[in-house]
Parts: sequence; C-alpha cells; structure tokens
Amino acid sequence: MKWLSGIVINAIVFIAIAGFTQSFHVASIWVALGASFVLAVLNILLKPILIILTLPINFLTLGFFTFVINAFLLQLTSKIVGSSVFHIDTFGIALLIAIAMTIVNMAISSAFRKEV
Repeated sequence: MKWLSGIVINAIVFIAIAGFTQSFHVASIWVALGASFVLAVLNILLKPILIILTLPINFLTLGFFTFVINAFLLQLTSKIVGSSVFHIDTFGIALLIAIAMTIVNMAISSAFRKEV
C-alpha cells in the first residue's frame, strides 16, 4: 500500500512540476501515473546497481551524486514512456525535477510519519 501511495504522490508531483515549467511536459494524469509506475520499477531494478557502481563518486560528493542517478532514471523513464506524452527537454531540467521530487517526497513522508 505504501508503494502504491508513493506512485500516486509522484504522479501528482509530476503534474505539479509540469505546470511550473515549459521544459517538462506531461500529457495527462494517466500518463503521469504510468510514468510514476515506470520510475518506481526502475528505482527497484536499476537504482541499487547504479548506487553500487557509483559508490566512490557518491562518497566523494557526500551523496549528492544520487541526484544525478535520479535524473538519469527520469530521462530513462521519459524514453520508455514516450517523448510525445512525457518529455523532459534537458538533463539539467531532469536534475532539477529530481531535486524537487526528493524534497517533496521527504516533506510528505515526514508529515505522515509524525501523524502516526
């Protein structure tokens, strides 16, 4: 259930961020849900491998290289879902989206943790 709520929250964040910038396009809420699902699967399958492979760089940058990995996974999600309905213009925009998503997810998870 927690995984499914994370997918819905990420879809809402995708829609919100797409409303703020012209460099990120999401066609509909259904596309955002699909992209959020694809991103969740990529995070489960690829992210641990990428974290281990980039451990020295991640250690030297005090963990900030994780944002680069998240941006890469967002770009990969854009390629998988289809660039006509879910499109990120540049890697820099993907990096900003990754940072924004991390901040929003941290805020939401801490808010729910305090209520319980």
